[in-house]
Amino acid sequence: MALTIQKQWYESLFENYGRKYDNEVFTQGTIGECDFIESELNFDKSVRILDVGCGTGRHSIELTKRGYKVLGIDLSESQLSLAREKAKNSNLNIDFRQHDARNLPFTNEFDVAIMLCEGGFPLMETDEMNFEILKNVAKSLKEKGKFIFTTLNGLFPLYHSVEEFCASTAEDGNATYRSNTFDLMTFRDHNITEIEDDLGNKKTLDCNERYYVPSEITWLLKSLGFTKIEIFGAKLGAFSRNDKLTTEDFEMLIIAEKS
Repeated sequence: MALTIQKQWYESLFENYGRKYDNEVFTQGTIGECDFIESELNFDKSVRILDVGCGTGRHSIELTKRGYKVLGIDLSESQLSLAREKAKNSNLNIDFRQHDARNLPFTNEFDVAIMLCEGGFPLMETDEMNFEILKNVAKSLKEKGKFIFTTLNGLFPLYHSVEEFCASTAEDGNATYRSNTFDLMTFRDHNITEIEDDLGNKKTLDCNERYYVPSEITWLLKSLGFTKIEIFGAKLGAFSRNDKLTTEDFEMLIIAEKS
């Protein structure tokens, strides 16, 4: 008898959800975010960039337009299909590959890795799996490589309702979130996410995402050989080193360098 492998919620979520995903509120900061990335790279066009959890390729495409060499990886073939289509329409030649970020085939190949808008991390079902993503990114980077990523700020749910925050930022046609419960023992937010995909199918998914506190991120990265680790508040489309992380920030921005 054939075994049916149950898909994880994040696999189901991103099936045929590229065009609607590009209209979500949280994907509208691409230009400003790439401005920040460029400044962090000192506008050095010779660097090789790995875009982890690239989705529909919005950061990969914008950075390629600016003259950078980017390789985008994602677990979702339907997201990658749209990324390739968008790149082709812009006459850009970008290498988009399907990979699981927990098992990347690269070793000391990239100068910079970016992982924005929860690109895989911290969506995995266990802390160990999330750690594997960080470990594989670290392995993919050259010595003195830089890792720029955002993740969910564990300080936020201690002071605010995640459900109310998501409802306050959503627009018509966006995903909706309900029945949020934040577990203080695991720092995971469990919720029911409802979306309508690009084909008009309505999906109801039982999701859970891991929120991290700054000290956890610092320790995880130190254990992987990152020595310079800086954490800031992440403002959509307006990343800045001037934004000290507070309990008001839904996401945090991490900039880490390998020794």
